[in-house]
Amino acid sequence: MTTGPVRFVWLIGSAVLYWLLAYTVSRQQFATLFGLLTVLFAGYGWMLFSTNRFAENTGLRSETPKPDTFLFSAAILFRVLLLFSVPQLSDDVYRFIWDGRLLAHGFNPYLYLPSRIVGTDIATMAGLDQSLFQHLNSPAYFTVYPPANQALFGLAALLSPNSLLGTIVWLRMPILLSEAGTLWLMTRLLRRFGYDPNRALLYGLNPLVVLELTGNLHFEAVMIFFTALAIWWLTRQRDRASSGALALSVGTKLLPLIALPTLVRKLGWKRGVIYSVLTGVFTLVQFLPFASWELAQNMASSVNLYFQKFEFNASVYYVLRAVGYWVWGYNAIGFIGFWLSIITAGCIFWISFRWRNVSVPSRILAILTLYLAFATTVHPWYITTLVAVSVFTRFRYPLVWSALIPLSYFTYQTMPYQENLWLTALEYGIVGTVLLVEIGLRRR
Repeated sequence: MTTGPVRFVWLIGSAVLYWLLAYTVSRQQFATLFGLLTVLFAGYGWMLFSTNRFAENTGLRSETPKPDTFLFSAAILFRVLLLFSVPQLSDDVYRFIWDGRLLAHGFNPYLYLPSRIVGTDIATMAGLDQSLFQHLNSPAYFTVYPPANQALFGLAALLSPNSLLGTIVWLRMPILLSEAGTLWLMTRLLRRFGYDPNRALLYGLNPLVVLELTGNLHFEAVMIFFTALAIWWLTRQRDRASSGALALSVGTKLLPLIALPTLVRKLGWKRGVIYSVLTGVFTLVQFLPFASWELAQNMASSVNLYFQKFEFNASVYYVLRAVGYWVWGYNAIGFIGFWLSIITAGCIFWISFRWRNVSVPSRILAILTLYLAFATTVHPWYITTLVAVSVFTRFRYPLVWSALIPLSYFTYQTMPYQENLWLTALEYGIVGTVLLVEIGLRRR
């Protein structure tokens, strides 16, 4: 068990490292970035697994201990330290600001391509200048962010219409509140299922989660909170409230839709179908203020381009891409991406309805893992959802993946961007090995 003075040394040291990473280190500084993150992960693992709670069996317990107030307070503190930082590892925030200013000035963000309106009267009215446009990473694509996300973008733009930093702070506030809510809900859910509530710290103190969600403003944090709230209400037999929360989760990120087949299997066909329909209705209601035929077309085109054009830090896809070059002589991402999407959909239904004697969290973890394994693009913050689900399972390979996926930031050292596929192979090789070892241990 770690002593009080040692904990304070860890707290202060980690706080300094988070401050350095958030305020001084860019993604082009790969060696510094990965080095500081490695130290943070070492402290994270040592602090958690050197305590009796995590050294002992992490399964069901006859008596669940109290949450560790010091460590939960540290998890919140690390996030608050990042409140006034400008995201260093991602430029997505500039699209959030762009969409938010459009919405705040009464324009439907789903209908306007940045590359077509920059320099026009619409851009001038909304405060969209050339300097903001130059920061956009996909100016030729329509926005893909769902309506709950857009509402948060618009609110931040209304609260701080002229200050870039002010808008960033207001964008960060719902993420901070969501992270605090997620930790509270996780402890409640873990207690309800008979687990140690301190297992929530596997998520709460994870350096990738802290930096990518709160630090780099990725709204997976809000999605995870609403999903946890939906599960909490579902355990209390409040299906309508739960489906509303899940709809808000989908309205933030579309990803939770892949969990619906598993929930139908868990709830039974009648209750599950009613629950899914309610979730669908509540989700559609969020789109009504933006509803138009162009919205459906524009979102569909951008989502399609995402799966069939973008590629970054992939695993199975990169292997198939190499085969495609050998067979056809060109990058067949359109063909490969389409069929990988079909296979992913089939796997989701197979795991949801055919796997037996497997817990719901483990099934969802498997679904998310396969989804990422077959994806053409896997950014570091995508792994935060795996970390959140792993809290409710015995699998810890998502924690290993969260420590290794920052290797992908090697890509940003040069212009144009160039991936190091040896590092990608190292990342997936280690994660795959850990996964296979854990599967073997669970079977035994």
